[in-house]
Amino acid sequence: MAGIWILGENRELTGELLTAGGELAAATGEKISVLLWKDRSRAEEYFALGADEILVLPELPEDVPPEALIPVITGEAKTSQPGLILLPATVRGREMAARVAAGLGTGLCSDAVAVRWNGERKTFEMERLAYGGMAVQKVVFRTAPAMATIPPRTFAPAPEKEGRTGTVRELPGPPPSPVRVVERKKRERTVRDLREARIIVCAGRGIEKQEDLRIARELAEALGGEIACTRPLSEEYHWLPEDLCIGLSGISVKPELYIGLGVSGQVQHITGIRDAKVIAAVNKDENAPIFQTADLGIVGDLYGVVPNLIQEIRKARGQ
Repeated sequence: MAGIWILGENRELTGELLTAGGELAAATGEKISVLLWKDRSRAEEYFALGADEILVLPELPEDVPPEALIPVITGEAKTSQPGLILLPATVRGREMAARVAAGLGTGLCSDAVAVRWNGERKTFEMERLAYGGMAVQKVVFRTAPAMATIPPRTFAPAPEKEGRTGTVRELPGPPPSPVRVVERKKRERTVRDLREARIIVCAGRGIEKQEDLRIARELAEALGGEIACTRPLSEEYHWLPEDLCIGLSGISVKPELYIGLGVSGQVQHITGIRDAKVIAAVNKDENAPIFQTADLGIVGDLYGVVPNLIQEIRKARGQ
């Protein structure tokens, strides 16, 4: 094994991956290399966060897609032979991870929630959720490099350490790509990224009509939080955009406070909120599965409970 590689897609996600990489570097005695392909000016920041080496990927013309960098990454990996490559589990990170793994003829653990080094067996061991969060799958790599994509906020950001430095190395340009980008269209986001929200109010099937979503919105506004929903409200009723759907078929969140309104609490949804610090629920069904997960629960009709909650919250906050 010759080092731990991290793909630096952006500052926040790279900081989280450097936390994971730092723990593994301490266990293996290996160095950490960060591949820069966007934030080319952040080398000094990443040294402070734990990187020992920066591998600068070549800049691409506007009409060349990022996938053109795959041969550069795989070629350098075959030469340097890292023992582990970590990438963020973003849309771009997942795609690049699959292509790099195929190019190296190695395995890939997608959405790993834990990565460990087994010093006795000299293997990397990873864990990922399976069967909608009902089980944890253990993945053991017996070939190198081991590869994994890590979901955002799986690890805390790495702390900065003053005085750290390292080496910077420019990687060669890619071979000619047969693919050209004809046009780029920016996707307009109408909602905030829920993965960044500290407080989330989630609407479930207990909300009877689309106009009644105002109850959830008012509660979220009173708390300074964001509104979200379960899969039926976004995919079946189309009351809210898919960006706000939490669960196995949506996104996973880690808020300080999650409040489910009329959310039954099926395992597909619980998978997406399992890392919330405090889970609260309002549901008129005392046997709803959500209460098995919730830290706080109110059994009652949300149409009567929530307006009272909003009134008390606003009173307490002087609104």
